[in-house]
Amino acid sequence: MSWLLPLALPVGGALWLALFGPHWSWLAGYALASLLTFALYAHDKRRAVVGGWRVPEATLHLMELAGGWPGALAGQRWLRHKTQKRSFRTVFWLIVLLHWALWGSWLWWQIRAR
Repeated sequence: MSWLLPLALPVGGALWLALFGPHWSWLAGYALASLLTFALYAHDKRRAVVGGWRVPEATLHLMELAGGWPGALAGQRWLRHKTQKRSFRTVFWLIVLLHWALWGSWLWWQIRAR
């Protein structure tokens, strides 16, 4: 299943772009990445409970970095997963801050350009 994830983002983004145009494609990317990241958190939580293969933390962080941090936050809160390991939470919040900084700077430049 995890080998399909790298294909899902560009395919989903292209589908959204074809249906709704370029103005909403960034929102589609965030929504799709969040859904996939939440699904990965749920899968990893199930595997943690029953034992077996786990989703690597690097994969979870990569999905968060790809825009799935809202889904990761929802997974942490609703599934109560990945909330104890301090190093994991630190990297997660650094990714969130990076996204906020990038969007904030983009918004700043948009406002200044007017």
